[in-house]
Amino acid sequence: MNRKIELDAPNVGTLEKEYLNHCIDSTFISTFGPFVPEFEDKFAHYIGTKWAVSTQSGSAALHMALYELGINKGDEIIVPNLTFIATINSILYVGAIPVIVDVDPVTWNIDPMEIKKVINSKTKAIMPVHLYGSVCHIEEIMSIAHENNLFVIEDATESLGASCNGQQTGTFGDFGCFSFNGNKLITTGGGGMIVSNDRKKAEHVKFLVNQARDASKGYYHPELGFNYRMTNIEASLGLAQLDRINEFLDKKIAFRKIYQEKFYDLPYIQFQEESDNANGSWWLTAIKIEREIDISNFMIKLKDKGIPTRRIFMPVSEMPYLRDYSRLCPNAYEIYKKGICLPSSTLNEEKDIRKAASIIKEVLNG
Repeated sequence: MNRKIELDAPNVGTLEKEYLNHCIDSTFISTFGPFVPEFEDKFAHYIGTKWAVSTQSGSAALHMALYELGINKGDEIIVPNLTFIATINSILYVGAIPVIVDVDPVTWNIDPMEIKKVINSKTKAIMPVHLYGSVCHIEEIMSIAHENNLFVIEDATESLGASCNGQQTGTFGDFGCFSFNGNKLITTGGGGMIVSNDRKKAEHVKFLVNQARDASKGYYHPELGFNYRMTNIEASLGLAQLDRINEFLDKKIAFRKIYQEKFYDLPYIQFQEESDNANGSWWLTAIKIEREIDISNFMIKLKDKGIPTRRIFMPVSEMPYLRDYSRLCPNAYEIYKKGICLPSSTLNEEKDIRKAASIIKEVLNG
């Protein structure tokens, strides 16, 4: 029987069942209980920050980061054109203005030169995205932010385990935000995390995500809060996944190397790369095909042969409600036009990736 090759399916098994059963047996299945703080502590230790606050999603983490930093109506936030829509939506949630700029053609992440072009008196923050586990030029971005007194909120929702000069993504800015959606490196089913080295801000975020409830006074809420809490069931799953994170990272990196080896003789295939002094986590291995090809038809042919792929994110400036916020972004459109993400799930084995790569070459040469 042929094994099914997976694009980005979650890898859960015996260990996860053990943790979930332990959580259920404890009866702490909702938002109150020991598993959430344990997950937060272990995640902070792994990432290398002092504080971590769990949320119901990566989107919630982004929203809370902006909210806690006081970003509001009329403030401008600089973001890349290639990202998942949640990055942009979180800015609109607080009434701010997304300033959408082009990406670097090598890393596919926000271009520091484009950031410099749009900074003005209304600019309050930069929100770089480490797309697909590639590390953006984060040190240069931090330098720009310091020179201009700007906040930095790292959208590290796809780059857990990636690093620059030994420092993990998500730990450079004022806040780092992560996602544990079902297809991410580790999953809690849904869920997210916001990390910081600022204790006061982290504690306030922890307060806000619990409906800003002052439990010492019963159901008393001194300010506007949010129902963004993670449950203990989700956290117990996260604890099991965190125990396996090095296994997952090793596979992701090995898969990318296999694709690079198999496509070595195809000069028209370009891989998404990482910035200098960085080590990507490669949540998804992505390539750009530099020749005339109908990407949609190519993907259909691969699907018919059992190879799942997905398009690069459509530039957010294509969304009807965002067109007024973007400027000319040729790199983002070029990458979208020619790029695809390849099977990268850790449910796959190396032989599956070799098979996928061989079929991709076969279809390209056909």
